[in-house]
Amino acid sequence: MWARAVPRCCVVITVAAMLLPLAARSADAAPEPPPAVAPGSDPLADSKAALGPLFIQVHQLYQNSEAATERYNATVSELAQQQSTIDDLKAKVERQQRQVDAGIDVAAQLAAAQYRNGDASGFADLLLSKNPYETVDTAWLLAEASRSQAGLLTRLKSDQSALDSLKKQAEGVLERSRMLAAEQEQAKAEAARQLAAVEHVVSSLTGAQRADLERLEKTEEGQAQAALLASGVLGKDDGAPSQPGRAAVTYALAQIGKPYVWGGVGPDGYDCSGLTSQAWLHAGRPIPRTSQEQWAQLQHVPLKELRPGDLVIYHSGATHVAMYIGGGLVVQAPHAGATVKVSPIGGMPILGTVRPDPKAEADEKDGTWEVPDIPQDTGE
Repeated sequence: MWARAVPRCCVVITVAAMLLPLAARSADAAPEPPPAVAPGSDPLADSKAALGPLFIQVHQLYQNSEAATERYNATVSELAQQQSTIDDLKAKVERQQRQVDAGIDVAAQLAAAQYRNGDASGFADLLLSKNPYETVDTAWLLAEASRSQAGLLTRLKSDQSALDSLKKQAEGVLERSRMLAAEQEQAKAEAARQLAAVEHVVSSLTGAQRADLERLEKTEEGQAQAALLASGVLGKDDGAPSQPGRAAVTYALAQIGKPYVWGGVGPDGYDCSGLTSQAWLHAGRPIPRTSQEQWAQLQHVPLKELRPGDLVIYHSGATHVAMYIGGGLVVQAPHAGATVKVSPIGGMPILGTVRPDPKAEADEKDGTWEVPDIPQDTGE
């Protein structure tokens, strides 16, 4: 009897052990994460299967938000340029108007003198008329007037024509500015909408989901970085930065931990291109404001020739930019809700790389460049 009881007891214990996890799961409202890695399983594949759609959605929302922000930044930059053009044209119009007014005064004095001397002519009548040039035949005028009179009228006509041209140009610039102001408001609204979409999705995640997404992101980022380094497209040794490049990197690294701010150009927060443009501005080399403009206007360089201070452009639409600091790392303002941090260069799809100071030589007088000892992924 006792001999049979042992197997029965073992069966009861075994069954109880099998039922305990089921009972525990039924007691919780949320499902437990999958069990520890089973032999032969792929944890990244498992995470992708569970969180893949959410992972893709969040990253697409971040990218959409950055694209909208860069469109807004572009309108802000162009509006500033347009305002500068308007101010310049306004000054030119004022100078030209003074020149025309002076010419009219001289012509009026000449005509008055001719009347007083009894030497009035059709030339004087023309000078005193409201619109003396609309029906003037130059050949007839030359026949009627002396060489000095004809020269005066020719200069006056030329000055008036230049004034009219400047006014027309100014009107065109003003109209373009009005259109840009409307585009700016649209871009601002779109950026705000995209940011709200990101915040809505992120705020709805549980703590566990956020942790899982972060692990998945770091795993994929690490794999992408390893693949990039293994491909050999990135040079094994970093070149020394130029003197302005050193200054730009130093400035950018000093911003680590500051928040990503939509449209931010510091000093309290930055967006991606706000960080890179301000870093190079403080290095004494102003560059375009947006990532698209930086990609379009700065000199392209191969990945193999990267040196600290160069800019790395990401995504097919050039919607993100970071600054290379050496050692396969970049400093960047990643996205809304994050802070300025150091990350692997291969964490996102690279479109290409550009150099803000292509004519500046590498600066090795301060010794070989060493990658700053800064923890990666500082900030969220």
